[in-house]
Amino acid sequence: MEEIYYLDIECIERGSEKYPRRLRQLRGMPKKLYVRGELPRDDRPTIAIVGARACSAYGRRQAFLYAQEMSRAGVQVISGLAAGIDGRAHSGALEGGTPTFAVLGSGVDICYPKQHDSLYRQVWQSGGLISEKKPGTMPLGCYFPARNRIISGLADVVLVIEAREKSGSLITVDFAMEQGKSVYALPGPVDSSLSRGCHQLLEQGAGVAGSPQKILEEWGIQRETREDSAKKNSVRLARDLNLVYSGLDLQPKNLHEIVEYTHFSVTKTINCLTELELEGLVERIGHNFFVKKTIL
Repeated sequence: MEEIYYLDIECIERGSEKYPRRLRQLRGMPKKLYVRGELPRDDRPTIAIVGARACSAYGRRQAFLYAQEMSRAGVQVISGLAAGIDGRAHSGALEGGTPTFAVLGSGVDICYPKQHDSLYRQVWQSGGLISEKKPGTMPLGCYFPARNRIISGLADVVLVIEAREKSGSLITVDFAMEQGKSVYALPGPVDSSLSRGCHQLLEQGAGVAGSPQKILEEWGIQRETREDSAKKNSVRLARDLNLVYSGLDLQPKNLHEIVEYTHFSVTKTINCLTELELEGLVERIGHNFFVKKTIL
């Protein structure tokens, strides 16, 4: 596995233990994934929420609502960070509290569109940014259809909020169906051109997204309370901190050694080390060396 430390970006090769399990069994997946932050967890349910860039107020509202409710239920939300439905889906997922992930049509160090700079950073800190393109690669129109196969591949379910008859979101659906994923579509006003693609999917047998609860029930998932979610996150954080702390000793260790010990991403390792520093348990020596201050 090649790592790019100076940008907190990892290059994860197919065949690596870190390569997503959902993608391993699919044809045509990238040989390498560049990741800033984390990858979606293999053991948690994941939904891709996609739709039109030029969406309606109805579509924006529903994208946020569905993503928020899915996230509150512990479902990981994946989208593409594009304007419109994608952005609202990420925002709703952030509100729900479960990590959200964006698959980009550029390098993971490039924020596109520019107006999503704040959202880009929030997604990075919450979950992660993913691309098959090398860092520094600028977005081109031809990159986006190909990245859609990764969005659907990482998901268990694909939900289309709004789509015209020839929407790019339907490319994601085509990939999802080839990959054997479940597809849902949101009904919209019968006279809205933005819902024609969704209505077409429904006619072809896609699941009806009548409500977030309906999808969760059909998925067999019960909605977590905020208290349940907070408790799980607290336990997971304590476990991660203990693992990072156990990888240190009274002699300085560099960041690379700690990452190799924990098998965490660079970003996650740095976040844990920062938390341990704030608790007075770890001291930073120089630029990227760390040492235990006390013994638990």
